[in-house]
Amino acid sequence: MVFTAKKIFLTKGVGVHRERLTSFEMALRSAGIAAYNLVRVSSIFPPRCQLISRAAGQKYLHPGQVRFAVISENATREPHRLIAAAIGLALPADRNTYGYLSEHHSFGETEKMAGEYAEELAAEMLATTLNVDFDPDRSWDEKKEIYRISNKIVRTMNITQSAVGDKRARWTTVLGAAILIGDE
Repeated sequence: MVFTAKKIFLTKGVGVHRERLTSFEMALRSAGIAAYNLVRVSSIFPPRCQLISRAAGQKYLHPGQVRFAVISENATREPHRLIAAAIGLALPADRNTYGYLSEHHSFGETEKMAGEYAEELAAEMLATTLNVDFDPDRSWDEKKEIYRISNKIVRTMNITQSAVGDKRARWTTVLGAAILIGDE
């Protein structure tokens, strides 16, 4: 079986419950992907693949289907603990070249911090495959400018979900996901 995604959509969610598994299920429901059998894959954005909205992507999904996904998740039952899960995306200017998705999950980072870090990870992975020179010690804003100047990386973005651990010590789960869709 050969499968290459033609479309991808990003989604995120958060769930809270006394049971960890149910908390994860609630996060999947919040993200709109609970009714599918998700298979985790690594993080390549296929050549000529189209990034679509969650609403458009869900039109291709049917309950019970097996769906490939890049997933980042994090959970805590520590009251007031800040958690985040992020998917970063870096797309090349040349649509015949593959891009990168990255997963990042953290404790104590704001949604903005975690999202930017995931985006930076994806951009750095793509930059190294495209031979874009950059200094890994530069700030993210400085690197974005280098990527822009190189004309090889056209777009970076992220989807991130953060949450504060439930005050009653119930499990809190966050997730970000990229759902891959083939020829439907």
